[in-house]
Amino acid sequence: MDYQFKEIEQKWQQFWAQNQTFKAEDKSAKPKYYVLDMFPYPSGAGLHVGHPLGYIASDIFARYKRLKGFNVLHPMGYDSFGLPAEQYAIQTGQHPAITTEDNIATYRRQLDQIGFSFDWSREVRTSSPDYYKWTQWIFMQLFNSWYDKDADKAQSIDKLVAHFEANGSAGINAVCDDEILTFTADEWKAFSNTQQQEELLKYRLTYLRESTVNWCAALGTVLANDEVKDGFSERGGFPVEQKKMTQWSMRITAYAERLLQGLDTIDWPEPLKEMQRNWIGKSIGASVKFPIAAPPKPSPEGRALNEVSPTGGDLEGAIEVFTTRVDTIFGVTFLVIAPEHELVASLTTPEQKAEIEAYIAQTKKKSELDRMADAKTVSGAFTGSYVLNPLNGEQIPIWIADYVLAGYGTGAVMAVPSGDQRDYLFAKHFNLPIVPIIDIQNIETEADPTKEGKYINSDFINGLTYKEATAAVVAKLEEIGAGKAKVNFRMRDAIFGRQRYWGEPVPVYFKDGLPYLIDESHLPLLLPEIDKYLPTETGEPPLGRAEDWSYRPEGAVEAYPYELSTMPGWAGSSWYWYRYMDAHNDQEFASKEAIEYWKDVDLYIGGSEHATGHLLYSRFWNKFLKDLDLVVEEEPFKKLINQGMIQGQSSFLFRLQDRTDFGNDPETVAHYIANKVIPNYADFKGKPGVVFFDYEVVKQYGLQKNVVELHAPIEVVDNANLNIQEYIEHPIGSGYKDPIFFGANFVFWEGEAFGDGIFKVKHETEKMSKSKWNVVNPDDITRPDGKVIKGVVNLYGADTFRMYEMFLGPVEQSKPWNTNGIEGVFKFLRKFWRLFHNDAWEFGVSDAAPSKAELKSLHKIIKKVEEDIERFSFNTSVSSFMIAVNELTDLKCNNRAVLQDLVIILSPYAPHICEELWSLLGNAEGTLSYAPFPKFNAEYLVEDEFAYPISINGKMKMNLSIPLSLDVKGTEEFVLANADVQKYLDGKAPKKMIVVKGRIVNMVV
Repeated sequence: MDYQFKEIEQKWQQFWAQNQTFKAEDKSAKPKYYVLDMFPYPSGAGLHVGHPLGYIASDIFARYKRLKGFNVLHPMGYDSFGLPAEQYAIQTGQHPAITTEDNIATYRRQLDQIGFSFDWSREVRTSSPDYYKWTQWIFMQLFNSWYDKDADKAQSIDKLVAHFEANGSAGINAVCDDEILTFTADEWKAFSNTQQQEELLKYRLTYLRESTVNWCAALGTVLANDEVKDGFSERGGFPVEQKKMTQWSMRITAYAERLLQGLDTIDWPEPLKEMQRNWIGKSIGASVKFPIAAPPKPSPEGRALNEVSPTGGDLEGAIEVFTTRVDTIFGVTFLVIAPEHELVASLTTPEQKAEIEAYIAQTKKKSELDRMADAKTVSGAFTGSYVLNPLNGEQIPIWIADYVLAGYGTGAVMAVPSGDQRDYLFAKHFNLPIVPIIDIQNIETEADPTKEGKYINSDFINGLTYKEATAAVVAKLEEIGAGKAKVNFRMRDAIFGRQRYWGEPVPVYFKDGLPYLIDESHLPLLLPEIDKYLPTETGEPPLGRAEDWSYRPEGAVEAYPYELSTMPGWAGSSWYWYRYMDAHNDQEFASKEAIEYWKDVDLYIGGSEHATGHLLYSRFWNKFLKDLDLVVEEEPFKKLINQGMIQGQSSFLFRLQDRTDFGNDPETVAHYIANKVIPNYADFKGKPGVVFFDYEVVKQYGLQKNVVELHAPIEVVDNANLNIQEYIEHPIGSGYKDPIFFGANFVFWEGEAFGDGIFKVKHETEKMSKSKWNVVNPDDITRPDGKVIKGVVNLYGADTFRMYEMFLGPVEQSKPWNTNGIEGVFKFLRKFWRLFHNDAWEFGVSDAAPSKAELKSLHKIIKKVEEDIERFSFNTSVSSFMIAVNELTDLKCNNRAVLQDLVIILSPYAPHICEELWSLLGNAEGTLSYAPFPKFNAEYLVEDEFAYPISINGKMKMNLSIPLSLDVKGTEEFVLANADVQKYLDGKAPKKMIVVKGRIVNMVV
């Protein structure tokens, strides 16, 4: 029979599911190999054709490794806590768990249709209590740990308490809050329990702190920087402001150096490693304390001077800064602190209060990301106060500006406009002094950050070089207690809380305003049922709506309130690969035996957009678990591949803006359009009607400023032409009336249309997204109006889809989805199927010995595919398969030995058709997945003939295959014996023959 892909694929998908074909062994004599995809958030939109790109690549590699004799763990699950499900719950009242369950069912159906070899027996869901019990447990371990800088690892908080009881705070070198107490052992013992817990909280790896966050009132939660764009939430477009809140945080900064050094030990894309290096942001420099001065009287030169030098004095009232250029300290002409800096209120003079408050209000409307990105806009406000240069007593004005962030470093920078361009622009804008400090500096038009030359205007370092000056300044600062050499990291501690419902409850209760862990026996702490998923009327998170959200410790009479925030979206994904190792263990997050066997992930595939989020937090948690001897490897993911994005082709319509005024001048193009192209424009003007312009009209008449671009669904566009009837029948365009066609340029509104029926739209390649109406689905989709949109898998089959996704280009590259070549891949699989069938489509293969040509073709493809898969060059393998099948077709090959090996090596790419042919070849069902990958034999590729170009008098006439075993004389005789050669010679005998072995034969006549 012909290639019936639907029946074949359904048959083998059912077989794999029923027989758990891809279930990994917990213990095996085989070497282990762990292949992992970043698990998806199960959105309501389901999968589009871009999502499976990485899954297909990982599945090919997992199937290949099984064929190579490995015990392969290739699991899948769902990162199922998330904001979209909660937003849907707010809108509909439906519990997020129900929505999530429905969405997971859709995802599972779609994933199964594509034929992935996942071990579904290990499926995890981060929103399952069985799973988040262990997320809560890991949180508890973090809470009960501190970072010992001397040991360079996390230690139990009990060890810290024991040290305090024996030695007080002396001898402790920890990563902790800045403001910690100094005390003796006796003083520690005299502290109340509340005082002790307050102090311990300053050391814990997860702790409470006040921080500036992106607060979205409409969503009722804190948003991460990458969830905010231009002051609005990415989801929903709601206003976002900067707000100070007490939040749970994690001391990822304790691991900064280890996170940095670990990058050198893992096989990850260099650009992604560089992103993490930049995010961690290690800087070597110095911290400097600038003592705060009273408001001064300015000097005639415009630089205020203090009457008494503070050098060597008490620096309690000081602003600390970190700088990598401490050598420029004599070029500091102003200090800039963040608008959120804790000293702003006390530094602001009455005269400057209104200006400062207005500037702070303006800053709150920007996200930190926007503030860092906007380097062109110069803004700021003077506090009215000054600090003193600790080395010469010079008074320096204190400004606030939004380019300084409270959470970065100390939230203050010393401004040296002669050496820093941003400081230079700021000084120029506000007419502040710019003082050259190096003799060769040229600062007429811009800052000059040079380190060459000798210092000037710099007191005791005048005449020194950069290295000499830096050492001298640091030594002086340390001598007077005003500073010291320091290593700084740009990365900040991670906020670990969301004011939402649909997330992991934090296993903490509060007593006397301080957090305490619940007993482990109470895990998992389950989400309570609530009537609404919005914040309470008093502004508390949704968990505040629970009837009883409190904890009663063992033996206690009083109940204490639980934490109302839930964990952030990255909590469950920061350890999930370990749960796959032992998914059903109810005693620990994974057994020691399972972890020691699987160790780490050998191959991880996912997007580079997670570089400074999930991929960093996962490394942090892994290192912490390693410190506690709970895991065996320092790094979680040995090799990482970032799959590219499959982009969609978007179509754009152009709608006239609602109150466009084209003007009344009869000579203008606008007036011509208004009166000729739209004769009834006068009736339309000022009304909220709808007018659409053909793209050519927009370009021809320059209407770009008068129109709004709208996405058009790709299913109503064909070759850049809009099918207007289908558009207005589509849910997105159903509000418009049927148009009427006539004229040269198509334009319609309120039921009238002008044009010849061909309505051009604009095409643009961009991210595939439901909101952009450019999504191509793998399976059939039923629209709200009942119309079914055929999916690519249902049209061509999963094997064709898998191979075509790989054929589009290297897996790491982004590329547009284009179905122009998918028909060719489908025809290839049909041609492959045909090798096993006769002209009547009856299955039949030969057991005769294969020919040399057949073996040569087979071993070429064995070698090529093995090399390609090992290099993750899946696209080139697809081309090679096509060449091999063409060669074997030309050879009329139906040899069992050749075709059976071809089935094995193609099976990672097209598993369904290969399983069917494997079975038809007489092999036991289901054994293909573990068949040995054919061994390449180089002997079959040794050439025994060469196609020589035959030339006569320097002109090439033909190619002739000649055995390479012949010597020169034998080659000459072979050529002259050929009938076609004799025709070209026309009976003439060559005067001379030139044979270049393995290259060319030339005859002179």
